[in-house]
Amino acid sequence: MAPPNKFVFYAYLPSMAGTVILAVLFGLSSLWHIKQMIQSRTWYFIPFTVGCLFETVGYIGRAMSSSESFPDFTKNPYIIQSVLLLLGPTLFAASIYMILGRLIRLLDADAYSLIPPRWLTKVFVLGDVLSFFAQGGGGGMLTTAKTQNDVQRGENIILGGLGIQILFFGGFCVVTALFHLRIRREPTSKSYAVTAPWTLLVYVLYAASLLIMVRSLYRVAEYVQGQGGALQGHEYWLYILDSVPMLAVSVLFNWMHPSCVVGGRGEVVGATGHLMEEGAGHVHVHALAKE
Repeated sequence: MAPPNKFVFYAYLPSMAGTVILAVLFGLSSLWHIKQMIQSRTWYFIPFTVGCLFETVGYIGRAMSSSESFPDFTKNPYIIQSVLLLLGPTLFAASIYMILGRLIRLLDADAYSLIPPRWLTKVFVLGDVLSFFAQGGGGGMLTTAKTQNDVQRGENIILGGLGIQILFFGGFCVVTALFHLRIRREPTSKSYAVTAPWTLLVYVLYAASLLIMVRSLYRVAEYVQGQGGALQGHEYWLYILDSVPMLAVSVLFNWMHPSCVVGGRGEVVGATGHLMEEGAGHVHVHALAKE
C-alpha cells in the first residue's frame, strides 16, 4: 500500500492482452488512414491520423507498464500512455470540425449554418487547441506529481481542458444538427446535384460526436473521482468508455472516409464522381484519378 501522499501510477496491473490488442487495432487503423489520406490528398485529416497514432503509441505504453511489477511501475511508459490517450480524441475532434465546414460549402448551404462556414472551423479548432494545451499541461503535471496536492492541481487543469472540449463539442453538435434540419426542410439545388453520399457522412459525424462526447464525460467523471475512485480503480471502465468508443470512431472514418464526399485542397467530390474545385467564383471540374 502506497503512502497517502504518494502518487501511484495505476491501481492495478494493466492487462497485457488488452493493451496489445488495442495497440495492434489502432496501429492497423492508423496505417489505413495514412494510406487513405495520401491517396485522397485530404491533408485536413492529418490531425485525425496523428490522433490514431497517439492512441497506438499510448497503448504500447500501457503494454510496457503491464510487463512491470505492481505497484513498482516506471514513469516513462506511464507518461506515454497517460498523455497520448488523453490527447488523441482532441485531435480527432479537430479534423471532424473541418469536415462540417467543407460539407456546408459543398452543398452551398452557408445560410443554414449557425456560424458562417468561413468562421466555423476556426472557432471550433480554436476551442480544440485550448483544450489540447490545457489537457496536455495538466497531464504533464500529473505525470511529474510527487504529492497528492500536485495530483489535485494536475487533475483540475485536465478537468478544465475537458470542460472546454465538451463545451465546444456540444456547440458543434448543435450547429451540425441545425444545419442538417434546415437542409432537410429546404434542400439546396446543390444538395440534389451532388451524388456523393453526403447524408451518410452527416450521420457518421453524429455517431463520432456521440462517441467522443461519451468518452469526454467519462474522463471528467474519472478525474472528479480522483485516485481511489471506481473509474480509476478498475481497468475495464477505460476499455468500455474510452478504448472501444475511440477505436469505433477511428474505424468508422476508415469505412466512411470524408474523401468520399469532400476532398482536399479546397476540392469537393460532387456529382458524377468528379472533383469540383471552388475558386474565384467558378467551379472547375476535374476527373477523379483512378486508383
